[in-house]
Amino acid sequence: MNNLANIITFSRILMIPLMIASFYIKGDLSNWLSFAIFTTAGITDFLDGYVARKFNQTSRLGAFMDPIADKLLIAAALMMMVAFDRIEGYSVIAAIVILCREFVVSGLREFLADLKVSLPVTYLAKWKTTLQIFALGFLLVGDASPDMIPAIMIGDWCLWAAALLTLYTGYDYLKSGLKHM
Repeated sequence: MNNLANIITFSRILMIPLMIASFYIKGDLSNWLSFAIFTTAGITDFLDGYVARKFNQTSRLGAFMDPIADKLLIAAALMMMVAFDRIEGYSVIAAIVILCREFVVSGLREFLADLKVSLPVTYLAKWKTTLQIFALGFLLVGDASPDMIPAIMIGDWCLWAAALLTLYTGYDYLKSGLKHM
């Protein structure tokens, strides 16, 4: 781990246990703290890419760890919110769709890497990720939000929109990957 971009990526992974621990704090502080840690981790996702490109610090380790860090963060947030009933009812299905797609696409990328075939991220997949982040941010704040902001409703709607985009982009990636099998 010889460059700043990799250090930033690994700091994002180290924030995950802190975010998980924040769920065990009582009251609104739990919501706001988990949101703050999640947001900070999201900022590091932007920063590591920026630093890597700006200072030519790209590495194979960074290219490997960055998407893993992203998936771990999203998965941990989803699982903790389901466990603590911040995501409930039918919205759990949207969370499962998002998690399953991540496993499928990661497996597909790994398979294609053995064939020396890359599966570049599409712009629609970037929008999907953006919607996921907004959804998770609103759901992390949840009922601790000011009364005038329906955070749970906004989060649920964004989560479902992200799940639909997840299905579409997952299918798109699978269709592209199957050509090489």
